[in-house]
Amino acid sequence: MLELDNVSKVSNGEAHISDVSLRLEGGSLNVLLGPTLSGKTSLMRIMAGLDRPTRGRVVSDGEDVTGLAVQKRNVAMVYQQFINYPAMTVYENIASPLRIAGADKATIEREVARASDLLRLGPYLQRTPLNLSGGQQQRTALARAIVKKAGLVLLDEPLANLDYKLREELRAELPKIFSESGAIFVYATTEPSEALLLGGNTATLSEGRITQFGPTVEVFRDPVDLVTAQTFSDPPMNLLPMQKSQGRFVKPGVGDITVPAALMHLDDGPCTLGFRPHNLSLAAGLGTTPLSARVMVTEITGSESYVHLIHEDRQWVMLTKGVHDIGADEMLDVHLDIQHLLVFDRDGRTVRARPAAA
Repeated sequence: MLELDNVSKVSNGEAHISDVSLRLEGGSLNVLLGPTLSGKTSLMRIMAGLDRPTRGRVVSDGEDVTGLAVQKRNVAMVYQQFINYPAMTVYENIASPLRIAGADKATIEREVARASDLLRLGPYLQRTPLNLSGGQQQRTALARAIVKKAGLVLLDEPLANLDYKLREELRAELPKIFSESGAIFVYATTEPSEALLLGGNTATLSEGRITQFGPTVEVFRDPVDLVTAQTFSDPPMNLLPMQKSQGRFVKPGVGDITVPAALMHLDDGPCTLGFRPHNLSLAAGLGTTPLSARVMVTEITGSESYVHLIHEDRQWVMLTKGVHDIGADEMLDVHLDIQHLLVFDRDGRTVRARPAAA
Protein backbone atom coordinates (compact mmCIF):
# COMPACT_ATOMS: atom_id res chain seq x y z
CA MET A 1 0.00 0.00 0.00
CA LEU A 2 1.18 3.53 -0.80
CA GLU A 3 -0.24 6.55 1.00
CA LEU A 4 0.31 10.22 0.29
CA ASP A 5 -0.58 12.20 3.39
CA ASN A 6 -1.35 15.88 2.68
CA VAL A 7 1.59 16.16 0.27
CA SER A 8 2.64 19.50 -1.26
CA LYS A 9 5.60 20.45 -3.45
CA VAL A 10 6.74 24.06 -3.88
CA SER A 11 9.68 24.97 -6.11
CA ASN A 12 10.98 28.53 -6.64
CA GLY A 13 7.85 29.87 -5.00
CA GLU A 14 5.57 27.95 -7.38
CA ALA A 15 3.23 25.23 -6.11
CA HIS A 16 3.48 22.10 -8.27
CA ILE A 17 1.48 19.86 -5.90
CA SER A 18 -1.00 21.14 -3.30
CA ASP A 19 -2.40 19.17 -0.35
CA VAL A 20 -2.68 15.78 -2.06
CA SER A 21 -3.87 12.82 -0.01
CA LEU A 22 -4.17 9.50 -1.79
CA ARG A 23 -4.24 5.81 -0.84
CA LEU A 24 -3.24 3.17 -3.41
CA GLU A 25 -3.71 -0.54 -2.72
CA GLY A 26 -1.36 -3.34 -3.78
CA GLY A 27 -2.34 -4.95 -7.07
CA SER A 28 -4.32 -1.89 -8.14
CA LEU A 29 -4.29 0.05 -11.41
CA ASN A 30 -4.42 3.81 -10.84
CA VAL A 31 -4.61 6.41 -13.59
CA LEU A 32 -3.47 10.01 -13.11
CA LEU A 33 -5.54 12.00 -15.61
CA GLY A 34 -4.98 15.66 -16.34
CA PRO A 35 -3.73 18.14 -18.93
CA THR A 36 -0.08 19.03 -19.40
CA LEU A 37 1.33 20.84 -16.31
CA SER A 38 -1.48 19.60 -14.05
CA GLY A 39 1.05 17.91 -11.73
CA LYS A 40 1.08 14.27 -12.90
CA THR A 41 4.85 13.93 -13.31
CA SER A 42 5.58 15.93 -10.15
CA LEU A 43 3.32 13.60 -8.18
CA MET A 44 4.95 10.48 -9.63
CA ARG A 45 8.43 11.78 -8.80
CA ILE A 46 7.36 12.21 -5.17
CA MET A 47 5.88 8.68 -5.16
CA ALA A 48 9.15 7.30 -6.54
CA GLY A 49 11.43 9.14 -4.11
CA LEU A 50 13.08 11.22 -6.84
CA ASP A 51 11.75 14.38 -5.17
CA ARG A 52 10.96 15.09 -1.54
CA PRO A 53 7.70 16.88 -0.78
CA THR A 54 7.84 20.32 0.79
CA ARG A 55 5.11 19.26 3.20
CA GLY A 56 3.38 15.98 4.01
CA ARG A 57 4.43 12.33 4.16
CA VAL A 58 4.83 9.36 1.83
CA VAL A 59 4.04 6.05 3.56
CA SER A 60 4.73 2.63 1.98
CA ASP A 61 3.26 -0.45 3.70
CA GLY A 62 3.04 1.47 6.97
CA GLU A 63 6.61 2.83 6.81
CA ASP A 64 7.35 6.54 6.41
CA VAL A 65 9.61 6.70 3.34
CA THR A 66 9.37 10.46 2.77
CA GLY A 67 13.12 10.97 2.84
CA LEU A 68 14.14 7.60 1.44
CA ALA A 69 16.07 7.81 -1.85
CA VAL A 70 14.70 6.08 -4.94
CA GLN A 71 17.69 3.68 -4.96
CA LYS A 72 16.44 2.24 -1.66
CA ARG A 73 12.89 1.69 -2.90
CA ASN A 74 11.51 -1.10 -5.06
CA VAL A 75 10.27 1.20 -7.81
CA ALA A 76 10.20 1.02 -11.61
CA MET A 77 9.48 4.12 -13.70
CA VAL A 78 9.02 4.53 -17.46
CA TYR A 79 8.75 7.96 -19.07
CA GLN A 80 7.27 9.06 -22.38
CA GLN A 81 10.84 9.91 -23.38
CA PHE A 82 12.43 6.48 -23.23
CA ILE A 83 15.62 5.98 -21.20
CA ASN A 84 17.95 3.06 -22.01
CA TYR A 85 21.64 2.27 -21.55
CA PRO A 86 23.09 3.16 -24.99
CA ALA A 87 26.18 0.92 -24.79
CA MET A 88 24.19 -2.20 -23.84
CA THR A 89 22.23 -4.50 -26.14
CA VAL A 90 18.48 -4.71 -25.82
CA TYR A 91 18.95 -8.05 -24.01
CA GLU A 92 21.32 -6.48 -21.45
CA ASN A 93 19.08 -3.44 -21.01
CA ILE A 94 16.15 -5.69 -20.11
CA ALA A 95 18.29 -7.97 -17.95
CA SER A 96 19.97 -5.15 -15.98
CA PRO A 97 17.51 -5.04 -13.02
CA LEU A 98 17.78 -8.81 -12.66
CA ARG A 99 21.58 -8.74 -12.68
CA ILE A 100 21.58 -5.99 -10.03
CA ALA A 101 19.23 -8.15 -7.92
CA GLY A 102 21.62 -11.14 -8.25
CA ALA A 103 19.27 -13.37 -10.27
CA ASP A 104 20.73 -16.58 -11.69
CA LYS A 105 21.31 -17.09 -15.41
CA ALA A 106 18.24 -19.30 -15.96
CA THR A 107 15.94 -16.75 -14.28
CA ILE A 108 17.40 -13.92 -16.35
CA GLU A 109 16.97 -15.82 -19.61
CA ARG A 110 13.40 -16.83 -18.75
CA GLU A 111 12.26 -13.35 -17.69
CA VAL A 112 13.95 -11.55 -20.59
CA ALA A 113 12.38 -14.01 -23.04
CA ARG A 114 8.93 -13.48 -21.51
CA ALA A 115 9.12 -9.69 -21.56
CA SER A 116 10.71 -9.47 -25.02
CA ASP A 117 8.10 -11.83 -26.45
CA LEU A 118 5.27 -9.75 -24.99
CA LEU A 119 6.71 -6.54 -26.40
CA ARG A 120 7.71 -7.98 -29.80
CA LEU A 121 11.43 -7.43 -29.16
CA GLY A 122 12.75 -10.89 -30.00
CA PRO A 123 14.42 -9.94 -33.31
CA TYR A 124 16.19 -6.96 -31.74
CA LEU A 125 17.76 -8.41 -28.59
CA GLN A 126 21.34 -8.11 -29.87
CA ARG A 127 20.95 -4.57 -31.15
CA THR A 128 21.90 -1.46 -29.19
CA PRO A 129 19.23 1.18 -28.54
CA LEU A 130 20.70 3.61 -31.08
CA ASN A 131 19.90 1.04 -33.80
CA LEU A 132 16.22 0.90 -32.84
CA SER A 133 13.22 3.00 -33.75
CA GLY A 134 11.68 5.22 -31.08
CA GLY A 135 8.87 2.73 -30.53
CA GLN A 136 11.33 -0.15 -30.13
CA GLN A 137 13.36 1.85 -27.62
CA GLN A 138 10.20 2.58 -25.60
CA ARG A 139 9.29 -1.11 -25.64
CA THR A 140 12.78 -1.91 -24.31
CA ALA A 141 12.24 0.47 -21.38
CA LEU A 142 8.84 -1.11 -20.69
CA ALA A 143 10.34 -4.63 -20.78
CA ARG A 144 12.98 -3.59 -18.23
CA ALA A 145 10.21 -2.37 -15.91
CA ILE A 146 8.32 -5.64 -16.34
CA VAL A 147 11.23 -7.89 -15.36
CA LYS A 148 12.14 -5.78 -12.32
CA LYS A 149 8.95 -6.93 -10.54
CA ALA A 150 8.86 -3.69 -8.55
CA GLY A 151 6.28 -3.07 -5.84
CA LEU A 152 5.48 0.33 -7.37
CA VAL A 153 5.40 0.79 -11.16
CA LEU A 154 5.09 4.36 -12.47
CA LEU A 155 4.36 4.85 -16.17
CA ASP A 156 4.39 8.47 -17.35
CA GLU A 157 2.56 8.52 -20.71
CA PRO A 158 4.59 5.48 -21.80
CA LEU A 159 2.68 4.56 -24.94
CA ALA A 160 2.64 7.94 -26.68
CA ASN A 161 5.46 7.03 -29.09
CA LEU A 162 4.12 3.62 -30.10
CA ASP A 163 2.11 2.77 -33.20
CA TYR A 164 -1.65 2.49 -32.82
CA LYS A 165 -1.92 -1.33 -32.98
CA LEU A 166 0.79 -1.99 -30.38
CA ARG A 167 -0.55 0.79 -28.15
CA GLU A 168 -4.00 -0.80 -28.10
CA GLU A 169 -2.53 -4.25 -27.36
CA LEU A 170 -0.40 -2.96 -24.50
CA ARG A 171 -3.27 -1.01 -22.96
CA ALA A 172 -5.01 -4.36 -22.56
CA GLU A 173 -1.95 -6.34 -21.45
CA LEU A 174 -0.06 -4.02 -19.09
CA PRO A 175 -2.65 -3.91 -16.28
CA LYS A 176 -2.78 -7.72 -16.26
CA ILE A 177 1.00 -8.05 -16.11
CA PHE A 178 1.50 -5.74 -13.16
CA SER A 179 -1.66 -6.62 -11.20
CA GLU A 180 -0.70 -10.30 -11.21
CA SER A 181 2.56 -9.35 -9.47
CA GLY A 182 0.68 -7.47 -6.72
CA ALA A 183 2.39 -4.21 -7.71
CA ILE A 184 0.82 -0.79 -7.40
CA PHE A 185 0.48 0.37 -10.98
CA VAL A 186 0.27 4.15 -11.63
CA TYR A 187 -0.25 5.37 -15.18
CA ALA A 188 -0.24 9.05 -16.16
CA THR A 189 -2.12 10.25 -19.24
CA THR A 190 -3.66 13.38 -20.74
CA GLU A 191 -6.27 11.32 -22.60
CA PRO A 192 -9.68 10.58 -21.04
CA SER A 193 -10.24 7.80 -23.59
CA GLU A 194 -7.05 6.07 -22.41
CA ALA A 195 -8.18 6.25 -18.77
CA LEU A 196 -11.49 4.62 -19.73
CA LEU A 197 -9.72 1.89 -21.71
CA LEU A 198 -7.36 1.10 -18.82
CA GLY A 199 -10.13 1.04 -16.19
CA GLY A 200 -9.10 0.61 -12.56
CA ASN A 201 -9.18 3.83 -10.54
CA THR A 202 -8.65 7.37 -11.78
CA ALA A 203 -7.44 10.50 -10.02
CA THR A 204 -8.24 13.67 -11.94
CA LEU A 205 -5.68 16.45 -11.52
CA SER A 206 -5.96 20.20 -12.04
CA GLU A 207 -3.28 22.74 -11.11
CA GLY A 208 -1.50 20.33 -8.77
CA ARG A 209 -4.62 19.20 -6.91
CA ILE A 210 -6.56 15.95 -7.09
CA THR A 211 -10.16 16.90 -7.72
CA GLN A 212 -11.58 13.35 -7.48
CA PHE A 213 -10.37 9.78 -7.02
CA GLY A 214 -12.36 6.59 -7.45
CA PRO A 215 -13.31 3.83 -9.90
CA THR A 216 -12.66 5.18 -13.38
CA VAL A 217 -16.16 4.73 -14.79
CA GLU A 218 -17.68 6.26 -11.65
CA VAL A 219 -15.50 9.38 -11.90
CA PHE A 220 -16.40 9.71 -15.59
CA ARG A 221 -20.14 9.30 -15.07
CA ASP A 222 -20.45 11.20 -11.81
CA PRO A 223 -17.85 13.99 -11.56
CA VAL A 224 -17.96 15.95 -8.32
CA ASP A 225 -17.52 19.34 -10.00
CA LEU A 226 -17.13 21.19 -13.26
CA VAL A 227 -13.32 21.04 -13.21
CA THR A 228 -13.40 17.24 -12.94
CA ALA A 229 -16.02 16.96 -15.67
CA GLN A 230 -13.91 19.07 -18.02
CA THR A 231 -10.75 17.11 -17.17
CA PHE A 232 -12.54 13.86 -18.01
CA SER A 233 -14.05 14.98 -21.33
CA ASP A 234 -12.54 14.62 -24.80
CA PRO A 235 -13.89 16.22 -26.93
CA PRO A 236 -14.40 18.98 -24.35
CA MET A 237 -17.64 19.01 -22.42
CA ASN A 238 -20.27 21.32 -23.89
CA LEU A 239 -21.32 24.08 -21.49
CA LEU A 240 -24.36 26.34 -21.37
CA PRO A 241 -24.67 29.00 -18.62
CA MET A 242 -28.31 29.41 -17.54
CA GLN A 243 -30.49 30.66 -14.72
CA LYS A 244 -32.77 28.32 -12.79
CA SER A 245 -36.11 30.00 -12.18
CA GLN A 246 -39.29 28.32 -10.99
CA GLY A 247 -38.71 24.93 -12.53
CA ARG A 248 -37.07 26.18 -15.73
CA PHE A 249 -33.53 26.76 -16.95
CA VAL A 250 -33.77 30.09 -18.75
CA LYS A 251 -31.55 32.41 -20.77
CA PRO A 252 -32.55 35.35 -22.98
CA GLY A 253 -32.23 34.45 -26.64
CA VAL A 254 -31.95 30.73 -25.90
CA GLY A 255 -35.41 29.91 -24.66
CA ASP A 256 -35.98 27.73 -21.64
CA ILE A 257 -35.57 24.12 -20.65
CA THR A 258 -37.69 22.22 -18.18
CA VAL A 259 -35.66 21.24 -15.11
CA PRO A 260 -35.69 17.43 -14.68
CA ALA A 261 -37.66 16.39 -11.61
CA ALA A 262 -34.56 14.93 -9.93
CA LEU A 263 -32.87 18.39 -10.03
CA MET A 264 -35.77 20.52 -8.81
CA HIS A 265 -34.07 20.96 -5.40
CA LEU A 266 -31.41 23.23 -6.98
CA ASP A 267 -31.78 26.79 -5.68
CA ASP A 268 -32.92 29.42 -8.15
CA GLY A 269 -30.07 31.46 -9.60
CA PRO A 270 -27.10 31.02 -11.96
CA CYS A 271 -25.93 27.55 -12.93
CA THR A 272 -24.15 25.79 -15.77
CA LEU A 273 -25.48 22.91 -17.83
CA GLY A 274 -22.89 20.41 -19.02
CA PHE A 275 -23.44 17.76 -21.67
CA ARG A 276 -21.17 15.49 -23.68
CA PRO A 277 -21.05 15.39 -27.49
CA HIS A 278 -23.17 12.22 -27.70
CA ASN A 279 -25.96 13.96 -25.76
CA LEU A 280 -26.60 16.21 -28.78
CA SER A 281 -28.33 14.77 -31.84
CA LEU A 282 -29.67 15.84 -35.23
CA ALA A 283 -33.07 14.27 -34.64
CA ALA A 284 -35.66 15.12 -32.00
CA GLY A 285 -36.53 12.39 -29.54
CA LEU A 286 -38.34 11.73 -26.28
CA GLY A 287 -36.87 14.00 -23.60
CA THR A 288 -34.93 16.27 -25.98
CA THR A 289 -35.10 20.01 -26.43
CA PRO A 290 -34.00 21.93 -29.57
CA LEU A 291 -31.19 24.51 -29.56
CA SER A 292 -29.98 26.55 -32.52
CA ALA A 293 -26.28 26.50 -33.47
CA ARG A 294 -24.02 27.37 -36.40
CA VAL A 295 -21.72 24.77 -37.94
CA MET A 296 -17.98 25.53 -37.87
CA VAL A 297 -16.64 22.30 -39.39
CA THR A 298 -17.58 18.62 -39.65
CA GLU A 299 -15.05 15.82 -39.03
CA ILE A 300 -16.06 12.47 -40.55
CA THR A 301 -14.32 9.47 -39.00
CA GLY A 302 -16.13 6.82 -41.06
CA SER A 303 -18.80 5.43 -38.78
CA GLU A 304 -19.29 8.71 -36.89
CA SER A 305 -19.23 12.45 -37.49
CA TYR A 306 -18.04 15.15 -35.11
CA VAL A 307 -19.89 18.39 -35.82
CA HIS A 308 -18.21 21.46 -34.33
CA LEU A 309 -20.77 24.13 -33.50
CA ILE A 310 -21.07 27.71 -32.26
CA HIS A 311 -23.97 28.48 -29.96
CA GLU A 312 -23.87 32.18 -29.18
CA ASP A 313 -20.30 32.58 -27.84
CA ARG A 314 -19.89 28.90 -26.89
CA GLN A 315 -18.13 26.22 -28.93
CA TRP A 316 -19.82 22.82 -28.82
CA VAL A 317 -19.15 19.41 -30.35
CA MET A 318 -21.89 17.00 -31.40
CA LEU A 319 -21.11 13.31 -32.00
CA THR A 320 -23.55 11.62 -34.33
CA LYS A 321 -23.55 8.18 -35.94
CA GLY A 322 -22.98 7.86 -39.68
CA VAL A 323 -21.56 10.18 -42.32
CA HIS A 324 -22.97 13.71 -42.24
CA ASP A 325 -21.35 16.19 -44.64
CA ILE A 326 -22.72 19.39 -43.12
CA GLY A 327 -21.33 22.60 -44.61
CA ALA A 328 -19.65 25.36 -42.62
CA ASP A 329 -21.87 28.26 -41.51
CA GLU A 330 -25.03 26.19 -41.88
CA MET A 331 -27.56 26.82 -39.10
CA LEU A 332 -28.85 23.71 -37.36
CA ASP A 333 -31.43 22.81 -34.77
CA VAL A 334 -29.61 20.31 -32.54
CA HIS A 335 -31.47 18.34 -29.91
CA LEU A 336 -30.24 18.10 -26.32
CA ASP A 337 -31.07 15.04 -24.20
CA ILE A 338 -32.06 16.76 -20.96
CA GLN A 339 -32.20 13.50 -19.01
CA HIS A 340 -28.42 13.22 -19.22
CA LEU A 341 -27.48 16.74 -18.24
CA LEU A 342 -24.81 17.49 -15.69
CA VAL A 343 -25.77 20.58 -13.73
CA PHE A 344 -23.26 22.67 -11.79
CA ASP A 345 -24.21 25.28 -9.21
CA ARG A 346 -22.81 28.81 -9.04
CA ASP A 347 -19.68 27.46 -7.28
CA GLY A 348 -19.07 24.78 -9.93
CA ARG A 349 -20.18 21.86 -7.76
CA THR A 350 -22.23 19.07 -9.32
CA VAL A 351 -25.90 19.13 -8.38
CA ARG A 352 -26.76 15.59 -7.36
CA ALA A 353 -29.99 14.08 -8.65
CA ARG A 354 -32.60 13.24 -6.03
CA PRO A 355 -35.59 10.93 -6.41
CA ALA A 356 -38.76 12.86 -7.16
CA ALA A 357 -41.15 13.23 -4.23
CA ALA A 358 -43.93 10.64 -4.22
